[in-house]
Formats: sequence, C-alpha cells, structure tokens
Amino acid sequence: MKEIDILLVEDNEGDIVLTMEALEDARIMNNVTVKRDGAEALDHLFNLAGNDHESLPDLILLDINLPKIDGKEVLNQIKTNPALKKIPVVMLTTSSSEGDILESYNNHANCYIIKPVDLNKFFNIVKAIENFWVTIVKLPAKD
Repeated sequence: MKEIDILLVEDNEGDIVLTMEALEDARIMNNVTVKRDGAEALDHLFNLAGNDHESLPDLILLDINLPKIDGKEVLNQIKTNPALKKIPVVMLTTSSSEGDILESYNNHANCYIIKPVDLNKFFNIVKAIENFWVTIVKLPAKD
C-alpha cells in the first residue's frame, strides 16, 4: 500500500490529537501536516504549488470553523486554483448547517462529514476516511 500525504486543517487541539491518533491507529502509512488556521493552510498550499521540489498533499481534511480565513473560503481558493483543484478535500467539521453543506458542495468539496461527539464514532469515521481515500479511490498522480 502506498504512503499518502495528508494536510489536516484544524484549529481545535483536541480534534487534532484525536485525528492523529485515529490515523496512526488505522496503520496506514501516511505523512500528516497540520495547519491551525485558514491563512496558514493557504500559504502552505500556495508555497508547495509554486515549488517544484515539494509535494502537494494527496488529501486535505478541512474544518469549516477556522481562524483568519474560514474553511469555506479555503475550499473555494483550493478549487479555483489550477495547481490545487484536483486535490480531494474532505470537509470534516462540527457544522451541520444546511447552508455550510450546500456551500461546500457548490465549491466542489469531495465530501462533507460531520464530526461525531462520541470518541469511538470519531475514530471510526477518521479510519473510514483514510481507508476510502487510500485503499479504494485512485488518486491522480502528482505532477
């Protein structure tokens, strides 16, 4: 099984720790980079896109409620940038707002998942996300 690069964009330290533990527990090889606000995430992505020696992530796990630039705007900027738009973006958020869901899909989110409050359910969802995007889906080759 191939190793993948995941960008986790999340400001809640507890959710970062839980997500990292769930990814580690799934025993799928991956490299995870964490960015804690939307501006930091976009700077990171634009930097990678402009640098031939760096590798873009294979998958982005993106929260909506972020400081500086919210996740909806981050998603919009990713999906309108030719160098970034093919990267799958999973909205992983506590928001169950129909407006947030609709706006995310209108901006080409690959899926929208509401974080469960229950710890075991959260672990299972993160493992399922990783399993789906690593073992089932064929991701585009990196340029």
